[in-house]
Amino acid sequence: MKQLKIVGIAIVVIILLTTTWSCGKKQSHSTIPNVAVNIYLDMNSTMYIELNTIGGWVYLTGGYKGLLVYRVAVDEFVAYDRACPYDPLEPKAIITMDKSGITCSDSLCGSKFGILDGSIINGPSTLPLKRYNTYYDGNTLSISN
Repeated sequence: MKQLKIVGIAIVVIILLTTTWSCGKKQSHSTIPNVAVNIYLDMNSTMYIELNTIGGWVYLTGGYKGLLVYRVAVDEFVAYDRACPYDPLEPKAIITMDKSGITCSDSLCGSKFGILDGSIINGPSTLPLKRYNTYYDGNTLSISN
């Protein structure tokens, strides 16, 4: 009876190990670390000239791995952390703007995201981009969490 119990436990352990270590890609269980963001951009400055037109974008220092800021409309901006949500702790997993100007991606895992809302276009990521709050008063763009 004791041997049967040991064999049963061994089978359960083997099943758990094979399902846990399957060959396919998996979504990281790590989340993008919370880092305080409180940035103010003077939109009249030539430092942010790329943001003067709809569809313009810039990379900024801040957040966990930097920020990607995009101008959606005359009075609307979005700001995302550049850490890829698929594996945010991987140092080389960084979101970059695609040449199309309407998507961004991580070349390491291949995940692609829509720039307007950070949603997943294709994976392996199952999580959207981490978005920060933006407020534009006509002169200053505030980015915070």
